[in-house]
Amino acid sequence: MAGIVVKPRARVLHGHDWVFSSEVLKVFGNPADGEVISLKDGKDRLIGSAIYNSKSQIVARRFSRRRQDLDFDFFRRRITQASEYRDRRSVDAKLRRVVWSESDGLPGVIIDRYGDHFVLQTLTCAMDIRKDSITAAMVDLFGDRVIIERNDAPVRNAEGLELRRGVLRGTPSEIAIEIEGVKLEVDLLQGQKTGFYLDQRHNYGIVAGYARDRRVLDCFANQGAFALTCARTGAADVTAVEENSANIATAKRNAARNELKTRWIEQDVFQFLRAAEKAGAQYDLIILDPPSFTKTKSGLRDALRGYRELHMRAFRLLSKDGLLATFSCSHHVSDDPFLQTITDALVDSRRSARRVRQFEQAPDHPVLPTIPETEYFRGFLLEMMPGR
Repeated sequence: MAGIVVKPRARVLHGHDWVFSSEVLKVFGNPADGEVISLKDGKDRLIGSAIYNSKSQIVARRFSRRRQDLDFDFFRRRITQASEYRDRRSVDAKLRRVVWSESDGLPGVIIDRYGDHFVLQTLTCAMDIRKDSITAAMVDLFGDRVIIERNDAPVRNAEGLELRRGVLRGTPSEIAIEIEGVKLEVDLLQGQKTGFYLDQRHNYGIVAGYARDRRVLDCFANQGAFALTCARTGAADVTAVEENSANIATAKRNAARNELKTRWIEQDVFQFLRAAEKAGAQYDLIILDPPSFTKTKSGLRDALRGYRELHMRAFRLLSKDGLLATFSCSHHVSDDPFLQTITDALVDSRRSARRVRQFEQAPDHPVLPTIPETEYFRGFLLEMMPGR
């Protein structure tokens, strides 16, 4: 088997499963992109099996600590293990992330389930090549379900893969899911990510639990999950801001489906916040759930600048004891810089706040301590301090 010898300080020797091109001491056996290779240390000891891609900055991704091939039995075993883990965590079997890439020992594979419909992403070269084996294992485990391919994620560009989406198996039908008693239309072919933000699923109810009798502002409302769950739990008034016209149209249909009253505003959030401040508007609960502000480490400074302005303007619109639920899905924005940005925004807005709770990504998106990249989601609930 072809392979790589890693440098002495390579992160894979310290628990991580990635090998960057700068950590390669030697390549032997002339491996092809997408091939399974051996990883060895400088003393010729095997440290695992990995998938290889010379086009990627991450040249190898370990998927086993022993010699192992990628075949039908392997995929069936790993997907089974992933499903059983979520069963133990009591995650809804019909609405869940079934496989979360490295967190389930399948680097680059994401499988989401929406009832009888499954969405598959193969974001690494080796897994893309073996897509047929993965879908065969899915059918063997879950039956002859609809399988949709959402390989339109820009991260595939880093692997030298083309972007595409489509139906791999079956005939899709209209999908509606239920979150905290609210029925939501989901478009698996055109919607965000794989159709819905499953990583937020358990947070909708938590935030909505604070909404009763409050004036709510939902920023970056997407298809209206936060806005509508807040409306259902008795918010006094709900305003939702989203600049994507297709998302606004879906959100309005979701509101009509559930007979919930919400004010929908199709506008850039920053523009809305500036205008709302000039108009002297006030809210009792503001939700900030923006898309990722940066996909790269080099964009961190600009991302933090954007977060700072976003939070400063939100703080200025909050009532004296108002609440802010704020989220970040940018891996490169870790807890410390995110909290520091929030602190700076409080100073800028001349407000004081208490931290009420911390939010995490849903349990079907497990985090591996040895691979920080598996934790990309963070959030906080803050309560303004009156009289300060």
